[in-house]
Amino acid sequence: MADTDALKEAKNFFEHVPVRTPGFFLRGASSLDWGMKNRLARIFNPETARTVMLAIDHGYFQGPTTGLERVDLNIVPLMPMADALMLTRGILRTTVPPAINKPIVMRCSGGPSILKELSNEELAVDIEDAIRMNVSALTLQVFIGGEFETRSVHNMTRLVDMGMRYSIPTMAVTAVGKELTRDAQYLRLACRICAELGAQIVKTYYCAEGFETVTASCPVPIVMAGGKKLPELDALTMAYNAIQRGAAGVDMGRNIFQSDAPRAMMQAIHKVVHNGFKPKEAHELFLSLKGEESKVH
Repeated sequence: MADTDALKEAKNFFEHVPVRTPGFFLRGASSLDWGMKNRLARIFNPETARTVMLAIDHGYFQGPTTGLERVDLNIVPLMPMADALMLTRGILRTTVPPAINKPIVMRCSGGPSILKELSNEELAVDIEDAIRMNVSALTLQVFIGGEFETRSVHNMTRLVDMGMRYSIPTMAVTAVGKELTRDAQYLRLACRICAELGAQIVKTYYCAEGFETVTASCPVPIVMAGGKKLPELDALTMAYNAIQRGAAGVDMGRNIFQSDAPRAMMQAIHKVVHNGFKPKEAHELFLSLKGEESKVH
């Protein structure tokens, strides 16, 4: 087609205004390509650089965990309140409505059940299937110090390589077994290894002493694992402390879906992570919302 610029009025190219080259809001992601940054921006709120993930992948080794017996009834109503969903492909395809437009963090490791040695995992999802499911991130356990430590690390590096080919980030989950501690020294070791070997996100546990050294020494975002069920005020306090000490979000499961009021707890956690609510303030909100829920039911 002929150039018609000469037939139009002069254009304004703003030649005196420098072209902006904005950075990326998330730690360690400035050198990643556009597709991976876009997926990370779905998981982490660009305004706060934080996330509230809802973890419901427990069944891949525990079976029907308390609170997850009926995902369609107990969990699907919570999904709109999460920033991202961490789950298995079986639950995604059988139970999650495709119209729920939430980023998916796909569990990609598995093998042993709670009856066996948990560190003996293998990769359990092919990258092509992950693409078919339109996932925003891949995730797996890494058992630093576990019996099958090297295998789990190799699983992670393979997953990272597959994800890099298609701009899908990998979240490494630092597993803590019966014989492994949860102190800052161990968590620093585990998180740094995962980041050094290519994970774009690391999920790990909170420790009361020195957690800020864990987040400071990890060059990628750390998301705090919720762990076992705690009283609501304790869970809110743990989330608050983790965020204040450098975590980029939380990935909670049992502390949400095993709560007496899961919807209220979900909203209270969201306020802690994204709005800076202090634990007492968030707990008061939880109690208020819980009371409203009880009136409805």
